Amino acid sequence: MNQLFRRKHYDPSDYKTGLNRVLGVWDIVFFGLAAIIGAGSFSSLGEAIFRGGPGVISLYVICGIACGFTALSYAEFASRIPVAGSAYTYAYASFGELIAWIIGWALIMEYSFGNIYVAFSWSDYFTSFVERLGFHVPDYLSTSYPEAKKAFENGSENKELLNAWTTAPHIGGLRFILDLPALLINICITALVFVGIKESKNFNNILVVLKIAVIMLILGVGFAYVNAENWTPLNEEGIPSLMPNGFSGVMAAVSGVFFAYIGFDALSVLSEETKNPQKNLPKGMIISLVVSTLIYMALTLVLTGMVDYRKFDGIGDPLSFIFAPENANIPWMEFVVSVTAIVAITSVLLVFQMGQPRIWYAMSRDGLLPKRFSSIHPKYKTPGFATIITGIAVGLPILFTDKSFILDFTSIGTIFAFVLVNGGILLMPRKEKIPGRFHMPYINSKWIFPVLFLGSVMGFYLWIPEFFHTLTDWSDPAEGEFRLSVCLFLLINLVLVYLSFTKNLSLIPLLGLTCCLYLLTGMTHNNWFWFGLWFALGLLIYFLYGMKKSKLEKAMNGDLN
Repeated sequence: MNQLFRRKHYDPSDYKTGLNRVLGVWDIVFFGLAAIIGAGSFSSLGEAIFRGGPGVISLYVICGIACGFTALSYAEFASRIPVAGSAYTYAYASFGELIAWIIGWALIMEYSFGNIYVAFSWSDYFTSFVERLGFHVPDYLSTSYPEAKKAFENGSENKELLNAWTTAPHIGGLRFILDLPALLINICITALVFVGIKESKNFNNILVVLKIAVIMLILGVGFAYVNAENWTPLNEEGIPSLMPNGFSGVMAAVSGVFFAYIGFDALSVLSEETKNPQKNLPKGMIISLVVSTLIYMALTLVLTGMVDYRKFDGIGDPLSFIFAPENANIPWMEFVVSVTAIVAITSVLLVFQMGQPRIWYAMSRDGLLPKRFSSIHPKYKTPGFATIITGIAVGLPILFTDKSFILDFTSIGTIFAFVLVNGGILLMPRKEKIPGRFHMPYINSKWIFPVLFLGSVMGFYLWIPEFFHTLTDWSDPAEGEFRLSVCLFLLINLVLVYLSFTKNLSLIPLLGLTCCLYLLTGMTHNNWFWFGLWFALGLLIYFLYGMKKSKLEKAMNGDLN
């Protein structure tokens, strides 16, 4: 059993890397803005608003707080272990090899499946844009086969999907339907990442400047069209409410909201390409997170103020939708947003596609994956083989997956990674404060956390007492899942209250841990089912290959080759 939880000791002073250290603090900030502000604002924000109503802004606050505490935990790990690998590397140092493998496997899922969703979103905006220019991409070449088939079988009213199914040519008895733009952008981004980090940095910085400028324009123009009554629509009882679908409705939007943050931990995989990573990386991560959260909250206020939340049903381009003829009717803004969306989502693809090869690279270097994944290209100084495999891992599923499945599947993996990062900091010994490095302040949680948690539960009870009165009523499947998850959340936190009181745990990572655990209550049993299958496959690979080939295993047996 101890073999499964053996920890790896990292000594950054002895650590050598073949990667180029070219990134400064503002490069990290720009990569953060590229990863966080993209598909979450230009695509999944519409679904989140429809599910949660104007009250979904509270979920952005919760996610922002959770990610804020998590950012400090990431920053603390980055200052201790400034090497590639992100949460995988951190888990290896705190929890041990098995948990490190699990989180590495989750990160592989996060980046691969996340980029599939982002590629689909890019394709939607791109085809819409070229349509406005007078060029038509056939519907069967701009959607995935599963989406078209599902639309046809379920009697969908989506004309594009139905037309894709009915007009697609037949090859060997099968309909030829694929999302060609999504495949092509994946190939282009993979090639750019393969060429080098410096080229990727320069390209990314240009995209981010343009994206932020247009978002500021959207907020400025859109604010003039805000109708404050849209912020309190009528609920089922006919009462004006910020949360017309109830608090459970807001929590149902957690996948759409949290998807905005899934690129956040991709920054920590850039440790070995960052100049002075123990100082620049933590600072860049925190700045990018704060700026992104404020932008998302402002966008949510403007969108829900301009348009009734119910109109966002099935809207994949919410930022251009608010300027459509049936809403604000500003054609030039609709055009500008469509162009910018392509730019914004391209930058997200770039950061995600940079992240995954470096996870492969770190795991391979530890012996948990074949040695080829840690090979560095002699000319471009990038993990070349791992980058190519990443392009294939993203490209092939584009042919047989759909966006709704990918969205939920990706978000749960990210939150799970955040849980382990915060938990990992709680297991690490306190370190000596070194000038020039980030140092997470230690705040004793012995009294503060119990008071905060129990006080929050009491405040929530006074706010929505009927929710607690029905907490053990699991008869309704959808509501029952959420209530059961809340019960488990409360039980886990009672254990954390006990540990904080007896072990004097550090408050900041403890708050990050409880916030991320709360976000997991919004996940359905379907999310957990597919997540479990993915982990079962990962564990099979680990026990058949990784555990035997691990460099720690070889070191224990005296084999250092």
